[in-house]
Amino acid sequence: MTESPKPRAVSRSGNWHTAIPLTFGFLALAAIVAATFWLNQHAQENFNAVTADRSLRTAAIELRSNLQAAESSQRGYLYTGNEIYLSPYSVAKGQLQKQFEHVESGLKSYPELKAAGDKLGLVISQKMLEMDASIDLKKNGDDARTLSLIQTNRGKALMDEANVYLSGIIRATEQRSIAGVQEQQKNTSILRWVSIIAALVILGMGLIAAYFVTNNARNLATAREEVTALNQSLELRVTERTTELGHANADLRVARDHAQMLLGEVNHRVANSLAMVSALVKLQSHSIKDKAAKDALDETQSRIHAVSLVHRKLYTSGDVKIVSLDDYLAAIIEHLQASTHGQNPGISFDQDLARIKLFADRATNLGIIVNEWVINAIKYAYPSGAGVIRIHLALNKDGLGELIVADDGVGFDPKAKARGTGFGTKVVQAMSASLSGSIEYLTGKPGAIAKLTFPVNPDIVEARDHA
Repeated sequence: MTESPKPRAVSRSGNWHTAIPLTFGFLALAAIVAATFWLNQHAQENFNAVTADRSLRTAAIELRSNLQAAESSQRGYLYTGNEIYLSPYSVAKGQLQKQFEHVESGLKSYPELKAAGDKLGLVISQKMLEMDASIDLKKNGDDARTLSLIQTNRGKALMDEANVYLSGIIRATEQRSIAGVQEQQKNTSILRWVSIIAALVILGMGLIAAYFVTNNARNLATAREEVTALNQSLELRVTERTTELGHANADLRVARDHAQMLLGEVNHRVANSLAMVSALVKLQSHSIKDKAAKDALDETQSRIHAVSLVHRKLYTSGDVKIVSLDDYLAAIIEHLQASTHGQNPGISFDQDLARIKLFADRATNLGIIVNEWVINAIKYAYPSGAGVIRIHLALNKDGLGELIVADDGVGFDPKAKARGTGFGTKVVQAMSASLSGSIEYLTGKPGAIAKLTFPVNPDIVEARDHA
């Protein structure tokens, strides 16, 4: 008798035990392929959605910028009568329709914003009709009706309403872009876990197959070849996925850099628009003979200049979100010194400003407070027209920002009624509240001291001692 049947039975059993782990291995590989294909599809959809959202956001920003440019040019023409302002007005007006059509097209993927888009189109149409009407009246020399039309404040109300709708559209696109990035990160995490689990399954099944084919040399060799092939396939998949992830990261970096560039451009345009408004207010001030009104316009011009400086610092510093207070406040003080030197040549400034950094909106509030306090000291501290105004900015021992504006002048009674309109005091209180700060007014010996204490974000603080 021969023993050949018995080995054949063993061989068939070995093949059966080998087939089971190989089947699981191929199923795991199929899971990786399916997951990769599915995630690639979602990645492409997310990329297309982010591209569309970025395009819509850019169109909304450009639409708002051109609407502001049209209004600035219209105001310039109404204030000066110089037709040179009509050329940029015509250019901005011509671009508004194209940009609105782009925004309207982009809003098709935002059904929740359809009503806002329809209202935005109506508001822009009404705003252009209002500006055209005022320009026509000015051209016809009907200044009285032009002034009457402006004093209705309809144009400002329409502009504010358009800004609300456009800001809502921009916020919606930003939120959707963030959601897309988060979805991509989630999909990447899923693929990683699928790959890990599948690799573990394949490894386990390979070990089981190796155990069952130890007595069969041919089956063992075949199993080794299959495992080698599977490993090569996995390595190729990992390499391909690594390359894809590298490309995705590069695209994200490009998108981030583009977004920063767009934000810098927005700051540039806002700074230029505010500079134009500041110049127009200054021009209007020169044409007014009433001293109270002239002083009010000069103070308004200083406030606008303080706001415009923030945007100018943002697009010139390379950081589109954060402002260095020492440079920013020094620029405000320099502007105030230059603008008041003719009337108060004997007043000098002593600055001691720590290098503290704040987000742009908070820096703006602080700049307006400095503007109000320094102007107040210039107006009231030294009736003789000569003296020193000290501005100090530092971090106190509790890590809070501390701003002090002090003088050695005639002083004041903190409980007495304001010597001016009191508007500046209200502005300071509002700005302090937005900073979550606290204000103290102290009587010096001699002079007066105004002190603001406010919280500073520890993630962006950089304070250095000044000699």
